[in-house]
Amino acid sequence: MLSFKHFVKFSIGFALTGLVAIFALYLALRSDLPSVASLKDVKWQTPMQIYSADGKLMNQFGEKKRVPLTLDQFPQQLIDAILATEDDRFYLHFGVDPVGMGRAILGQIMGQNKGGASTITMQVARNFFLSPEVTYIRKIREIFTAFHIEYLLSKDEILSLYLNKIPLGHRSFGFGAAAQVYYGKDIQDLTLAQIAVLAGLPKAPSTINPITSPTRAKARRGVVLQRMLVSGYITQEQYREANNAPITAQKHGAEIELNAPYVAEMAHQQMVEMYGEEQAYTGGFKVFTTVASQTQLAAENAVINNLHAYDQRHGYRGPLASLRAQSQQEASPDTSSKITTPLTDEEIQTALMKFKTFHHLQLAVVTKVEEQSVAVTLASGQQVTIDWQGMSWARKFITDTKQGPAPKSADDILRYGDVIYVSNLNGSYRLDQLPQASGAMVALSPDDGAIKAVIGGYSFEQSQFNRVTQAKRQVGSNIKPFVYSAALDNGFTLASLVNDAPINHWDEATGITWRPKNSPERYDGLIRVRIALAQSKNVVAVRLFREVGIDNIISHLTSFGFSPDDLPKNESLALGSAALTPLEIATGMATFANGGFLVEPYIIDRIEDSFGNIVYQTNPTLACEDCVQWLQDRSLTADASGESFGDAFIQTKDILPIRKAPRVISAQNAFLITEALNEAIWGADWSVAPGWQGTGWRARKLKRRDIAGKTGTTNEAKDAWFTGYSRRLLATSWIGFDDPSRNLGRTVRNVNLSSDQIAGNEYGARSAQPAWVDFMKAELQNLPPEPFRQPADLLSVRIDKQSGKLTTKTDKSSLFEFFELGTAPTTYDTKDNSSVILDGNQPQEDVEIF
Repeated sequence: MLSFKHFVKFSIGFALTGLVAIFALYLALRSDLPSVASLKDVKWQTPMQIYSADGKLMNQFGEKKRVPLTLDQFPQQLIDAILATEDDRFYLHFGVDPVGMGRAILGQIMGQNKGGASTITMQVARNFFLSPEVTYIRKIREIFTAFHIEYLLSKDEILSLYLNKIPLGHRSFGFGAAAQVYYGKDIQDLTLAQIAVLAGLPKAPSTINPITSPTRAKARRGVVLQRMLVSGYITQEQYREANNAPITAQKHGAEIELNAPYVAEMAHQQMVEMYGEEQAYTGGFKVFTTVASQTQLAAENAVINNLHAYDQRHGYRGPLASLRAQSQQEASPDTSSKITTPLTDEEIQTALMKFKTFHHLQLAVVTKVEEQSVAVTLASGQQVTIDWQGMSWARKFITDTKQGPAPKSADDILRYGDVIYVSNLNGSYRLDQLPQASGAMVALSPDDGAIKAVIGGYSFEQSQFNRVTQAKRQVGSNIKPFVYSAALDNGFTLASLVNDAPINHWDEATGITWRPKNSPERYDGLIRVRIALAQSKNVVAVRLFREVGIDNIISHLTSFGFSPDDLPKNESLALGSAALTPLEIATGMATFANGGFLVEPYIIDRIEDSFGNIVYQTNPTLACEDCVQWLQDRSLTADASGESFGDAFIQTKDILPIRKAPRVISAQNAFLITEALNEAIWGADWSVAPGWQGTGWRARKLKRRDIAGKTGTTNEAKDAWFTGYSRRLLATSWIGFDDPSRNLGRTVRNVNLSSDQIAGNEYGARSAQPAWVDFMKAELQNLPPEPFRQPADLLSVRIDKQSGKLTTKTDKSSLFEFFELGTAPTTYDTKDNSSVILDGNQPQEDVEIF
């Protein structure tokens, strides 16, 4: 029997031998141990989030869901729950808990599972640096790495790393993300019962989470609450209330506050280009775009409503499916419906699940057909009625240019068992259908190119093809302002007369006679340039093109940012044969709105890291001569989003140099073209020609004189456009088919449609402009009237409407016209019986100089 003295010697020797062995093992493994210095500056792998300008989440990109928080942002009850459950002696040990380790070793010797004895520090070591494999070598490495971590970091720093890193199921990492995934809440808003559920997840997040296994999650919650009670963190009453609470977890994705997928995808692609895929998806970037939520919603509503209006003008294409074949139907004795066996609720729901819904469209099945109404059952099970007013529009669609006769009864349109789309507008249900045409709209600020709205198609779910940036379509008459701008730079004025007469041009190379025609085919003889642009005269555009010359025209057009490769080198360019995207057209047209500067469109305003630090601030080009004064003026002017122009630039002017946009045309040229495009909306004068008015007259309903715009339609109405602007906001609207074999066609008269939807060809004014008008109606409410500023070196003189020469008359045969200095007419109209010659620089009566 060993004496006490020998026992002590043996114990000390054994301990020393153990320490030597551990030290030797440490030396052997030291080269394989990870460096923990990186924990001092952890880069959290958090997803990229895209926000609107007013801070609404639009989308999230990246697989790992993480919401990094500082330790003081975690609720104290959560910290208490974690300490009580995972490591109640965390603030007492040195990375390894001797008591817990001894208990685990004793359990292994006795064949009992006493737990793995992993401390929070050891779990941090494993989660950051080691694999989850269960081996003795991995456990030893974990222990040594924990020692290093404890030496390098404070206890609070270690706990913060643990709370942000730990995997908690359903791709959530850290408790901030878990709170959103399981409860759709910020972690500070969780109840004690919900906190206890999350605190129990580290043990086995894939099998005891409240979504996969609510029963096991509830049992684990009880263990957490019991340990909190024993540790004195909660009272008996708190324990009882939380333990009896139901499991309320559900799967929550990122809480999308603004559904703008085309905007989010544009920002997403730019982020990948800037940072690469790995960093973009895991860097935790918060990307703030230039798109304000209300502006985006206004554009979306305008495009969607316009597509439905166009679609309904062309007739009804029939139901999505029919649950009762017509050949099997028999007359019903109590109604005019024709039915066989009644539809069951299960049959209706099964049928509706086969189809998708979009925007305001709802799925329904026709369950009763009356003389001029139908009853339908919605996917929710609700039964509603569509009256005659909600379905009488549904002429039969035959082709894009032909529709069937107007229906006289509901039976002409629908049958019992038809699966259809319906919409609920102002509480009244109506028959609807998914549009086949595509539409797009982009809005931007002429001042700096900030993109304010992007609608790349009817539905991103239906098609991810962004027609704003990816669809190069022929622009039709939307090209004419640029052609006329070239003419003004080459000797023409707004008062110059050009012959509006048919053209017959023999092309020896092709052996074909080219005969460009006006649309409609009306020719007015000699016509002023202003009126020709306002009425979109095709033959006048061609004559101006010839006078200026193709090389000069193309050179002038490329100064607006258009690629020479997209500009056909023939006279068809004057009529819009160039294929450009809506964003390219909008950017070029913004030059007229801002006084002659070519701005660079941009969609990302700034980028923040996961802790809110700005890591990138866009420095846009500004449309200004004196940009410092421009910024000061803009800081006093509110834009459509409610923010002040220039505030961000003024705050960062000491960091970001002011970038002035290049001037590509003179301020006088930009103003004169804008004047003519204003005439396209507001011009109407029978003294010029019987019944003439500008092609954009539908915009008069906005009751704003400070707007200008241009329609555009291509051959065979394949594409229809409208681009218009106020001083602070520009938008381009496009509509057409993705299928190049189809055109927008025409419609027959339908007395059940509004006056703006009666029979006619689908030109830009009729097909694209209504979306622009609806959008600007919403946005101009936030923009006070602001006339386009008249630049220096312009004079206004009274001219005769017919001849474009000076006149002394003050009746309806005359008007004031703007001219650049040195370009005003110098002779009077012969009808004045005057031989007075005017020196262009000499002020006279009826001459106003600016």
